[in-house]
This record gives sequence, structure tokens and C-alpha cells, in this order.
Amino acid sequence: MVTEMDTITILVVDDHHIVRQGLVALLKTVPGFTVMAEASDGAEAVDLYAKHHPDVTLMDLRLPKLGGVDAIARIREKNPGARIIVLTTFDGDEDIFRALQAGAKGYLLKGMDTDELTEAIRSVYAGKSRIPAVVAEKLAERMSGPALTTRELEVLRLIVGGRSNKEIAGELFISEATVKTHINSLLSKLGVTDRTQAATTALQRGIVHLDS
Repeated sequence: MVTEMDTITILVVDDHHIVRQGLVALLKTVPGFTVMAEASDGAEAVDLYAKHHPDVTLMDLRLPKLGGVDAIARIREKNPGARIIVLTTFDGDEDIFRALQAGAKGYLLKGMDTDELTEAIRSVYAGKSRIPAVVAEKLAERMSGPALTTRELEVLRLIVGGRSNKEIAGELFISEATVKTHINSLLSKLGVTDRTQAATTALQRGIVHLDS
């Protein structure tokens, strides 16, 4: 139960300076909220969490040096009770799944309004999870679908990178026939019919990122 007397300390993590400053300025106008630190990359977020132990951390996913999911995992490894809300523009079901699997308690898209953000912070501070309906729906789809194997993910990343079957075979030290087998399997799991659709779907769902 969050009372009006509670002061919630917050760590804000975002690599875009203007976005971060805007978020900090907004939070400072909310009674009972105190922004105690801000970080511009994942590694800094881990260090600042260890130093300040904020009540709630707002974490972007795309961060330099150390990605948001990895930063969440590292923070929670040493602080299992850490309350972290992902605040991002990315709504791919794989992004959502990985963040929540790492231990995030909330997942908000940056288009949300001020009330939704403040309510999410208070809910997570109170020990609850906060997942908007549209995000929960995508997560449910991810949970119900067949998972790609590690090798299929490797093949898919190389497809997104524009590699041919021969090049994939050379990079992974497997035969072209084996590559084709993996491709047929991942096409089936993704519900697509060709490599182009597989690459597009992988990027849309956050299974593969162009910067990975």
C-alpha cells in the first residue's frame, strides 16, 4: 500500500539525453517522487543502482555498453528485490519476453501518458506488476508459440544480416543441407514462407536487432 507520505526514489536510465532530461523533469513535478540518479548506458545503470538502491528503476532497452535486458539481469542477480520498469519504444514480443524473463516488473511504451507512468511506478513500488493489455497480448502470443533453437537463432541472425546459405554454412561450420533444414524449421515456427518474410518478422518481433 502506497501512502501519500511515501517518497519513492527513482533511477532513470536512457541513452538519449533529451528524452532522459524530459522524463526527469516530469517526474520531479510529481509529489512523492524523487529522482536520485540518472544513467546513459547499461553499465552505468548497474553501478548507480549498487550505489543508490532506488525504489524503482526506469530502464530503456536499447543502451550502449550494456543492453537493458542484460543490465536488468545483472542488477537483479545481486538485488533480487529490485523493482524495474522497462520504458521503451520497442514492443516486439521477444523484447517483452526477454525483459520480463530478466526480472522487469513492468513494461511501458514511451507513448504512454503521465498518469499511466505514475500509476505504474506506484504499482511496482507496491510490489505489483504493471503490464498494459497490448503488451500482455503480445507476451501471450510469444509464450504460446514454438521457440527457436539456439542454432535456428544463429541462422536467422545471419539471414537478417544478408548472408547466403553458403555463407551461413561457412560461418557456422555446417553443411548447406543442414542450413536449409534449419531455415525450413524456423520458417515454419515463424509462420512465414521465405527468407525475406523471416527477416522482416524477426525484426518486427524483436527476435533479432540490426545492431546485434
